[in-house]
Amino acid sequence: MRVFVTGASGFIGSALVPEFIAAGHQVVGLARSDASAAALTAAGAQVRRGTLEDLSSLRAGAAESEGVVHLAFDHDFTQHEAAAHAELRAVEAFGEALDGSGRPLVIASGGPVGSEQDASLASPSPRSIGARAALALAERGVRSSVVRLAPAVHDDRERGLVGQLVDIARRTGVSGYLGDGSPRWTAVHRLDAARLFRLAVEKAPAGSVLHGVAEEGVPVRAIAEVIGRRLKVPVTPVPAEHAGAHFGFLAGLLGRDMPASSTLTRELLGWRPSHPGLIDDLGDGRYFDN
Repeated sequence: MRVFVTGASGFIGSALVPEFIAAGHQVVGLARSDASAAALTAAGAQVRRGTLEDLSSLRAGAAESEGVVHLAFDHDFTQHEAAAHAELRAVEAFGEALDGSGRPLVIASGGPVGSEQDASLASPSPRSIGARAALALAERGVRSSVVRLAPAVHDDRERGLVGQLVDIARRTGVSGYLGDGSPRWTAVHRLDAARLFRLAVEKAPAGSVLHGVAEEGVPVRAIAEVIGRRLKVPVTPVPAEHAGAHFGFLAGLLGRDMPASSTLTRELLGWRPSHPGLIDDLGDGRYFDN
């Protein structure tokens, strides 16, 4: 299969490209910079130059391919609503190209809570509009699916959100958490996440909601304790009134209890996460390299 991938040189995309190629697929990656284009070429992918704002390029990339994976998203949380609407426009462009084709469109989304059957796609989060639009394409003959990713997508070499907690602890001299630290984050190794996206392209039914969750709930305090031990800094609660100043945009996530299951996803696609868990990855020590 020839698969068009946005965000192909990013955190998950850079794992997904070799995952696809190893399974015998061809990859065309969207690249907005020379550096991204070079990384994709080195990984064995073809390159389509363009940006998410270039809707004609997105439509052409989708029309020339047998499947689309949309990973690209601007994670600047000060521009979250604008990024969500840019994603919606991208999904609409893919829908125009894939309308009635039966070809797969798989997009990444956030916020897995509960099970895949829970209606959290109706949440007020701006990003949910793109997920709902993608699923609606199933009624127009597109084999669309949404992968709701755990907030802690991790790897011993790529640091993700947990790496930002390490940076905060190093900068402030404290490995902090909110409240009693009992809120839980779901987690998934990025290589397991990449495999899930490949399986979704290959066989997810139209309109599927999938959970990229390998660990159903890792307490935030357990994460803070490993960080504190590795950096040799105190592990302590951060008062709620100082959370924003201390953690920045992560403050809104650290106080939320977000356990989730991926039982239905595993049964539907035969997905079996096999890579190390979050605490094991943190214990490896590479997160703490400067």
